[in-house]
Amino acid sequence: MKLTAISSSLFLSSISVVAAHNGHHDDLQMPLDYVKYPYQAVYHPGDNEVTADSIFSGITTFARLPWVKCLGREKDAAFDIAFIGAPFDTGTSYRPGARFGPAGIRAGSRRLTLYGGYNVPLAVNPFLSGLKIVDCGDIPVTPYDNNYAIKQIEEGHKELLQRTAFSPLGNDTSTGKPLVPISADGKHHPRIVTLGGDHTIVLPILRSIYSAYGAISVIHFDSHLDTWKPQVFGGAPSEQAAINHGTSYSSLQHGAIRTTLSGPADYTNDDASGFQRIEAREIDTIGTDGIIKKIRETVGDKPVYLSIDIDSIDPAFAPATGTPETGGWSTRELRTIIRGLDGLHIVSADIVEVAPAYDTNAELTTMAAADVLFEVLSVMAKTPLGKIAQED
Repeated sequence: MKLTAISSSLFLSSISVVAAHNGHHDDLQMPLDYVKYPYQAVYHPGDNEVTADSIFSGITTFARLPWVKCLGREKDAAFDIAFIGAPFDTGTSYRPGARFGPAGIRAGSRRLTLYGGYNVPLAVNPFLSGLKIVDCGDIPVTPYDNNYAIKQIEEGHKELLQRTAFSPLGNDTSTGKPLVPISADGKHHPRIVTLGGDHTIVLPILRSIYSAYGAISVIHFDSHLDTWKPQVFGGAPSEQAAINHGTSYSSLQHGAIRTTLSGPADYTNDDASGFQRIEAREIDTIGTDGIIKKIRETVGDKPVYLSIDIDSIDPAFAPATGTPETGGWSTRELRTIIRGLDGLHIVSADIVEVAPAYDTNAELTTMAAADVLFEVLSVMAKTPLGKIAQED
């Protein structure tokens, strides 16, 4: 009987242990200093916090930002800055593949927050600036009908742009006076950063921007003019064919231009379109400071849309693009120039023509695209889209 009692006691003890391991008494079994989940990742660590966690794991969003289904189940979600993909490339004249640009740029952005995301030259961590920044995924874009695809891009962009920003504008840092929106409709809109796609996507995006801001300034970094007459660029055999990645612009400031032309008439047409040109080779004579000065003098204090073709960077640094042109700027030079736009009211932006199939195994182009957008994001985070109300 004693043996039976001992066996019963051991059996009951075994049940208790098994029950504890099944989670019934976890807290009672843990040592006081035990860390249950030692590798809980911090998306964007701050100053002197733990960095360099497993950025290569998990779902790939831009800079590991939270993924929000802004055009789906979370269609009412508010934000301050949203990244959205526009995977369209059927307006391309040479090498296709930019439909995979959004996915490639997101992959190239994984390491942006490896050490926390603090931008040293601009003295800001955009991810810890108090703004709600999200990745909204991609706009659904058909590859079968360009006319319909352009409508999809415009409507998708407009649906995001027309929401009210998550954070209030607050007060001017110098005077303490409250800020009012700079938009034409008087609303405080969020900012949208679009991952292209070929450069055709800018036409529907600018239509969307116009719905909120009216006429604005455009800064266009590109090796090509993109203001060609449709009857010259492709011959425009149809009304739809007249809209492509070489015919999508009509105003204000070009940078990094170095393309060949059909002849001097292309520049005459560009002048008539209202653009001021900065040739890529000017960096050899006036440097990045001179280029920044030219841009700022042209744009002034107007609201700005910023469009960046990855081919503004030399193919030695960014080979994965649809129409590469040698003699361009380095990644460092373009990043410096974008930082020089600090203080401008950049209402939205894009980066286009990234075609990952032509990249190196080292992902040079997609990393360059992500780093360029990091500079854009930093400039945006420092300057709210507001102005001091004029007193009567």
